[in-house]
Amino acid sequence: MIERVVENGSNKIEQLAQFLCWRTIMPISQGAYTLRHRFGFLIASVGSGLMMASASAPSPFYPVLQREVGFSDVAMTAIFAVYAIVLLMTLLTGGSSSDHVGRRPVLSLGFLLLAIFAILFETATSSAGLIAARALQGVACAFLLSTLSAAIVDLEPPDRPGLAAICNSVIPLLGLAAGTLASGIVMEHAVYPKIDVFNGIGIISVTLSAAVWLLPETSPRHEGLLKALRPRLGIPVSARSTFWQCAPAIVAGWATGGLYLSLGAPIMSSIFGSHSYLLQAGVVTALSGAGAAACFFARAQDPHKILVYGTSALAAGTIVTLVAMELRSFPVYILALTLAGTGFGTCFYGSLRSIVPLVSASERGELFASIFTLSYLAFGVPVVLAGAFIPLIGLHTTVSVYGALIVLMAATAGLLRQRNLRCG
Repeated sequence: MIERVVENGSNKIEQLAQFLCWRTIMPISQGAYTLRHRFGFLIASVGSGLMMASASAPSPFYPVLQREVGFSDVAMTAIFAVYAIVLLMTLLTGGSSSDHVGRRPVLSLGFLLLAIFAILFETATSSAGLIAARALQGVACAFLLSTLSAAIVDLEPPDRPGLAAICNSVIPLLGLAAGTLASGIVMEHAVYPKIDVFNGIGIISVTLSAAVWLLPETSPRHEGLLKALRPRLGIPVSARSTFWQCAPAIVAGWATGGLYLSLGAPIMSSIFGSHSYLLQAGVVTALSGAGAAACFFARAQDPHKILVYGTSALAAGTIVTLVAMELRSFPVYILALTLAGTGFGTCFYGSLRSIVPLVSASERGELFASIFTLSYLAFGVPVVLAGAFIPLIGLHTTVSVYGALIVLMAATAGLLRQRNLRCG
């Protein structure tokens, strides 16, 4: 049971996820909203997309780096997973820092660290160097993930209520899709793609690190930072039953993202025989892009229906992807992956919309810390285990077992939701 974990990410984690679904923070009045606020909202939204693009941009490079540097499958999955694990630890301890020192300093530091990550990853010549770069990226993205979400909420245009909700749910998935797609295109055509991609991330990050100082400060400094760094959290009693009913859907969705972000390119080259960087990148683009579109179109739907659809689509899509791998049918694989992607996005979106209304405002921090603890564990840990099994049973068998577990969890979540609806 995730009963006592970390309170600290609570404030920022709460703000991160609150606006995926609804509005709870008082907006800036129309008269007080200036061009500077609107510019700040745009910068925060662009920054959110860049942050998530930086998370997926390395994925198409993994097979190339594995050949050039010469590291094992276990090391390859560790390079991916260390990002998620370090991000989680930082989020849960430093996630609320912008509440105490202000949004702008934390955003500026986060983008500066992201620029340093880009330099380290671009110049790394060993698996240890790549792991160190990804660990630093995890720290940077933890600060940015929490603070950008809060800034988007803070700076939402008063004449566009609900826009922050859409941005905080759709832009991250669009960023994931754009990061891999951009890397694939550059790898297909550029002479030095690694330099081009990560220098680009570094330059944009440095620019944003300076640009955030033009934003209005929406979180005045106040004491309590050291106290906020102490970890503690739990699942409120009122939401505990629904939390565990949704847990298989949350795990299935985030584990799906981890699978294709880490092993999507090797699947394309080893199983389908495609060495096109663009097609390899298209796997994550299809998955994340479909998830973003599904969240956008589902925003007005009942959360129970969203979750039922999400678990069904994820289970069905994953089954068909496994069949497509057996048949070596790439067109069927991409279509099935797109269907699974809609489930990937809506599983998490529907889970949040089902759980969060059950708790009071004072309990949301610890609830969201539990949700994101579960999510990032599902994002990183299964990938490390998969990397350990690949040398023993092969990539194809490992992915098949991984996919079967995703189907099992998604189907379990769907059945639990259907039973709950019938009982209700």
